[in-house]
Amino acid sequence: MHFIPEELDNYVVNHTEKEPELLQQLTRETYQKILQPRMLSGPYQGRILSMLSKLIRPKNILEIGTYTGYSALCLAEGMQTNGTLHTIDINEELESFQRKYFDLSPYGKQIHQHIGDATQIIPTLDLKFDLIFIDADKPNYPTYFDLIINRMNPGGVILSDNVLWSGKVIGKIAEDDFSTKALLEYNKLLVEDQRIETVLLPIRDGLTISRVL
Repeated sequence: MHFIPEELDNYVVNHTEKEPELLQQLTRETYQKILQPRMLSGPYQGRILSMLSKLIRPKNILEIGTYTGYSALCLAEGMQTNGTLHTIDINEELESFQRKYFDLSPYGKQIHQHIGDATQIIPTLDLKFDLIFIDADKPNYPTYFDLIINRMNPGGVILSDNVLWSGKVIGKIAEDDFSTKALLEYNKLLVEDQRIETVLLPIRDGLTISRVL
């Protein structure tokens, strides 16, 4: 989804760092073999995730929603050399696909996969995180926030994807549209919670940056 004219959007993309070759390969294979390839973060947002991670220099990263591993590899680019990245996904069929690309990267030994329900897995992680990326089932976004907020180091950053939900957050909401309702609740939570400061960016489908105070 573009929030600026396509011609200007193309200019922005053309004047942004290009994605690494490994991520280009991952994208090609995702489109060839995996359902719903549009779920990939994509090269532009991927470079944003990479840049933010490099600025934050996190020791421990948590990702909720792995898909084929594209965003995890982008986030890992800024991870400290002794850091870890824990990524959670409910789809066990993608585990070997993810691992293939993790192991082809320089970060394979630092990336830990968790398969299952994130609401059950997060409480078992005995770590404090410097960076968390939420890109999973939208109805659980508020629940994920409640589970992670006390697992953040001071100054840590929470990145939340798809928070504009193709513009549905400002439209008429169907009674059974639980994803949009959850995102409205989540966006309100982020801007009102006194433990964080938040900026919502109109990047692609919406990306929120929340800094823990």
